[in-house]
Amino acid sequence: MTNRVLLGDCLEVLPGLPDAAFGLIYIDPPFNTGRDQSLARMTARLSAGGRRTGFQGRRYETTVGPSRRFADRFDDYTAWLRPRLEHAPRLLAEHGTLYLHVDYREVHYCKVLLDDIFGRHNFLNEVIWAYDYGARSRRRWPAKHDNILVYVKDRSRYVFNYEDLDRIPYLAPGLVTAEKAKRGKTPTDTWWQTIVSTNGSERTGYPTQKPLAILSRIVRASSLPNDSVLDFFAGSGTTGVAAAQAGRSFVLVDSSAEAIKVTRARLDRLGIAYLVD
Repeated sequence: MTNRVLLGDCLEVLPGLPDAAFGLIYIDPPFNTGRDQSLARMTARLSAGGRRTGFQGRRYETTVGPSRRFADRFDDYTAWLRPRLEHAPRLLAEHGTLYLHVDYREVHYCKVLLDDIFGRHNFLNEVIWAYDYGARSRRRWPAKHDNILVYVKDRSRYVFNYEDLDRIPYLAPGLVTAEKAKRGKTPTDTWWQTIVSTNGSERTGYPTQKPLAILSRIVRASSLPNDSVLDFFAGSGTTGVAAAQAGRSFVLVDSSAEAIKVTRARLDRLGIAYLVD
């Protein structure tokens, strides 16, 4: 499939996508935080004296513009999410995998919902993405992790590319051989990864942007080189970048014109080709 970026509510877009077309679906829907999320407009322009480097070594400058906000609150979160998730089994190839990225507020309800849609026997993992950033409560344990639920379409045929996993340092390298310590270990179901830096080159200004390292790990582990990857809450387009860098195609869908604008600017800056629908 050709890389595509689509503006529209996924509930309306997904019925038009072909059956069994995707080896991997990753979605990062709103978390139902009950808060307004802020989105700062960012524009990029080529500049010989720019401080950032893009495709083929071109230099560019980014400018932060006015912020846009969206309300992240739902009266019945799973009722809103269910009709969208129900498209996932049809869209996944027989070897396909779904990653649903949520947090502690809704993960328990989403687990029950996905058990119903995919079957409990097709639940593969709950991955914990842990980070250490932001405010710290003095009245409870500070929440510093997200939850990623992993379901497969067919437990006898799903893809998991163990040999393609990235390596991370041992927490206690002195307890293993020097050779093992140098090579590092493969990740477990708990991923320690910092959030996207507020002043780093990866930052797009999108309020809920996820680190490219997280999406790269998912794409390389759970898809084949000729697969297409679908993200129907595309946000800042991180899934598309991870897929393109891993040699996969992608389809990105988002109902926000601002999110699509951020995604297109990011893909253009990196020289990633795509069609717009």
